Amino acid sequence: MKRITPWALAGAATLSLGLAALAGPAVAQKSETAIFAGGCFWCVESDFDHVAGVLDTTSGYIGGKAQNPTYYDHEGFREAVRITYDPSKVSYDKLLEVYWHSVDPTDAGGQFCDRGHAYTTAIYATSAAQMKEAKASEAAVKKDLGQVATEIAMAPTFWPAEGYHQDYYKKNPVKYRFYRTGCGRNDRVKSVWGDKAYMGIKDEIG
Repeated sequence: MKRITPWALAGAATLSLGLAALAGPAVAQKSETAIFAGGCFWCVESDFDHVAGVLDTTSGYIGGKAQNPTYYDHEGFREAVRITYDPSKVSYDKLLEVYWHSVDPTDAGGQFCDRGHAYTTAIYATSAAQMKEAKASEAAVKKDLGQVATEIAMAPTFWPAEGYHQDYYKKNPVKYRFYRTGCGRNDRVKSVWGDKAYMGIKDEIG
C-alpha cells in the first residue's frame, strides 16, 4: 500500500484551494416569497410544485391570533402555502394567474368538499408591490367571473405545518389522489374556468 504523506495532503489541499479561487465565489440565487390560501394545502402545494421557476413550497397556517397553531388547533387560521420562487424565471403576476385558475374564487364558504374559514381563499402579499399586483389581478378575475370572494391582505406570520403535511402528495400518492378526486377539486376548477383552468401549470394536475 502506498503511504500518503502529510506533504502530499498539503499539496492536494493547496491545489483544491487554488481551483476554488479560480472558480470565484458562489453566486447566491435570488428568490422571493408568495403566500396563497386555496383550500387544502396539500393540493395548493402540489399545484405550485408544477410551476416552472418555483423553488420550494411549504404548507402552513396563516391569519389567526394564536401562537404555534397545529392541524388540530388552528381556529381562525387558513391553510396556506408559502412559495419561494426565482423571479428571473417566473413573475409574481404569473403566480397570481396560476393561483386564480387553480381555485374557485367565487366560493366564500370554503373550497370544494372542505368547508369553513380554514379552507377559504386568500392572497397574502409580502410587499406593497405584491399588494398592487394582487388587486389588479382581482379586477381582471371579476371581469371573467363577475364576483370574487377571495381576501387580499398583507401577510401576517406564516406558521409551517407539521412535517407529515409537507409534500403529502409525494409521500402518500394513493391517498392524496383519492382525496383530491373525491373532493371534486379538479372538476370544480374546470367547471368555473373552462379552458383557462390550471393556466401556467405544467404536467398533469392531481
